[in-house]
Amino acid sequence: MIIAVTNNKGGVGKTTTAVHLAACLQLYTPTLLLDGDDTRNATAWSQKGKGFPFKVAGIEQAAKLSRGFEHTVIDTGQKPSDDDLKKLMDGCDLLIVPAVPAGLDNDGLALTINSLRAMGAETFRVLLTKVPPPPEPEGPALRAALEARSIPLFSVDIPRLKVFDKAVENGTTVNDLVLPSKEAPRAQRAWAAYQTVAKEALTYGSK
Repeated sequence: MIIAVTNNKGGVGKTTTAVHLAACLQLYTPTLLLDGDDTRNATAWSQKGKGFPFKVAGIEQAAKLSRGFEHTVIDTGQKPSDDDLKKLMDGCDLLIVPAVPAGLDNDGLALTINSLRAMGAETFRVLLTKVPPPPEPEGPALRAALEARSIPLFSVDIPRLKVFDKAVENGTTVNDLVLPSKEAPRAQRAWAAYQTVAKEALTYGSK
């Protein structure tokens, strides 16, 4: 299965999603993460610690490496053009669009969705990321707005948690962090959310 992660706006958890999704899929079968962002954030992240349990490579190595992996996750570049989006849709089984609860008109999400719908795309799903805890209303409000427009969504939100920053600092994923006992449940919650995303992605991709 080939999964691409993209959005017109930075800071929405695109690389975090690509890395953790690859880590979850690696639990099932060998998975490749292709770093297609000019900033190479995923590659830099993987080099800070002992390395990830999955292969990380530049997008230019796709043809050579992808045959050896059951799943491939692509961390795409910033601000994809409509042509870029079309190529991504044609080249992947599922396109994941991370979005933070900042409103449909303020974070580039509407632009991405409108472009995808204009090209007749059906195999994409929005993933709400960095969602603040209750009683803050932004997450539920954005989910309701997307559902009202029949935008396909993952059933789970990715919570706004500092453990993700700690994972980057330590060159690991949240499930491999060594944390004080009081912080461990937050990492478990973060990891469980991405495990749900991975399971749903596999289901969507098999349709």
